[in-house]
Amino acid sequence: MRLQDAQPKPGSKRRRRRVGRGIAAGQGASGGFGMRGQKSRSGRSTRPGFEGGQLPLYRRLPKLKHFPIVNQKRYTILNVSALEALSAGTEVTLESLLKAGILTAQKGPLKVLGDGDLSKALTVKAAAFTRSAQEKIQAAGGSYEII
Repeated sequence: MRLQDAQPKPGSKRRRRRVGRGIAAGQGASGGFGMRGQKSRSGRSTRPGFEGGQLPLYRRLPKLKHFPIVNQKRYTILNVSALEALSAGTEVTLESLLKAGILTAQKGPLKVLGDGDLSKALTVKAAAFTRSAQEKIQAAGGSYEII
């Protein structure tokens, strides 16, 4: 037996259904789709996930609690109180904090939070600052720079 000799079993192949081609074709007039409505129209199917104009499930769910933020920015965080250990006039960067042993690991760009007090004038360079951290650094006579 060769590949070209292969034939389907008798009765297994059926002719395609010719919808909407008159009474003789067996599916005339409305073609088995009923009289009216969205599902009877030509080009009728709605896209996957469409709920008739209601806000679909895939758009409702992320508004609920306990869904992770996609592409969330991770920071290495540091409170202002930890900067008190440095000497006055020091330029503070992520690398200098790692060398000084104030930070032990780098989890992303540096973000300075405003918990605690600062009494020394420092030049702090970080990716982000909270408003309270900015105020405390400036009140101590220092400056901050967003890099």
